Amino acid sequence: MVQAAPEPPARPAAGATWADQLMARPWGSPAVVAAGGVWTTADLLRAAAGAARAMDEAGLPPGVPVPALLWSSPEALALVVAGALGGRPVAPLGPLLTPSELAACLDGLGAEALVVQPTTRPRGEEVAALTGHRLVDLADADASAERAAPTLVGPWHADDVAVVLHTSGTSGAPTRVELRQRHLAARTPVVASLLELGPGDRYVTAKPIHHIGGLGLTLAALGAGAAVLPFPRFTPAAWRALAELRPTHASVVPSMVEVLLPAGELALPGLRLLQYGGAPIHPDTLATVVERHPELDLVALYGQTEGSPLAALSPAEHRRAVGGDRRLLTSAGRAAPGVELVIEDEDADGVGEVAARAAHVIRPDDDGWLRTGDLGRIDADGYLHLVGRRGDVINRGGENVHPREVEEVLAAHPGVVEVAVAAVEDRRLGQAVGAWVVRHGGPGAPPSDDELRQWARARLAGFKVPEVWHGVEALPRNAAGKVVRRQLPRAGEAVAEGR
Repeated sequence: MVQAAPEPPARPAAGATWADQLMARPWGSPAVVAAGGVWTTADLLRAAAGAARAMDEAGLPPGVPVPALLWSSPEALALVVAGALGGRPVAPLGPLLTPSELAACLDGLGAEALVVQPTTRPRGEEVAALTGHRLVDLADADASAERAAPTLVGPWHADDVAVVLHTSGTSGAPTRVELRQRHLAARTPVVASLLELGPGDRYVTAKPIHHIGGLGLTLAALGAGAAVLPFPRFTPAAWRALAELRPTHASVVPSMVEVLLPAGELALPGLRLLQYGGAPIHPDTLATVVERHPELDLVALYGQTEGSPLAALSPAEHRRAVGGDRRLLTSAGRAAPGVELVIEDEDADGVGEVAARAAHVIRPDDDGWLRTGDLGRIDADGYLHLVGRRGDVINRGGENVHPREVEEVLAAHPGVVEVAVAAVEDRRLGQAVGAWVVRHGGPGAPPSDDELRQWARARLAGFKVPEVWHGVEALPRNAAGKVVRRQLPRAGEAVAEGR
């Protein structure tokens, strides 16, 4: 099955690089909005020049990635821009990763220094003790125009590495991904089209700066001419504080919606569009958002570090879903502009590996196709339905079980807050189906294992019904909000069904 979308609209700014797009912005236009004030495009470039000068003075060699433990801030963004324009691509790393996880990311970058902020220095010192890296604090970078670094002057080339990110590592060690100028330039019109984002808009993402949904979308917004609102770390209080900055567009993960919606804090003054991704949204949550906030357009984006966005569900499709087209509730949407999607090695149910081809895809195979590792099918109307990761498939006595299919069934139970499904070892079958369930409290008892088992059995073949149940208070997630399946065995005590 193949599904292709129309070509993306014309690039918002001239040039084959993201740097050209940034430089094509009016220099007096708002670029960064924060509690401390507004930076114009010229202000951002001056701050980036100061960061570049500080990297020079710190002895960070050109052409070598600059690993940096960063929370999102105007200064962190200026550092990233300095790296993208000055030949020292920054590799943002998550401050919540453990020292050993960070050491694995540093391995292979070729850098001898690690950049820290004052708030991330304690974790940096732990990493340095483990790896021997020198710590560099650029918090006091001189951003004066007189000391602007000449390395920020073009020309820039399409194959220049602009930023280095790492995959989320939900099922294994994070992998380094180099985003080149041409990748960022190609993503800008796709994102601008899907989010209706451009000059005069204010974009904020609650996703971290080391994540493609955080930094990647932020750079696309800048390339499209919008202003961005750096958001250090999600908390309900921090979200409420955004009201004074009046964002027009926001990006979240569904778990954040689950926190904000019951408290009536999701919508902000002036907010027109809410984009989510990283995980499916609960159908009941989606219906409630649409009912309570008809002024909000919802957009779902599907993708990964190596290619995002690959598919999208538009505001009109969200409203159709709530209006009765229930199949859309389990869909990742249709191919994004300029993207071709195919399902390879389909089984009898039309399920196979999702592959994509587009100008903004990174690290494709020799034939130009990115094999995503995701399993899914494309229906007759071109909607992509994901069923799990290739490595997550549970082989139960020779029968393949796709975790996401089971999760969607269990998540529809009114007593379930969220659920994750994964393989557990089984001597007889090799693998059995395990479920980790966060259940509703409140009046009445939460659903028992047996009640959930019966619910699933009425909707699934018997071999797909979980046999081992874990009651947990929360699912293990990374900083991007994704469930980390390899951590599930430690998330709760198993209650095994006698068999």
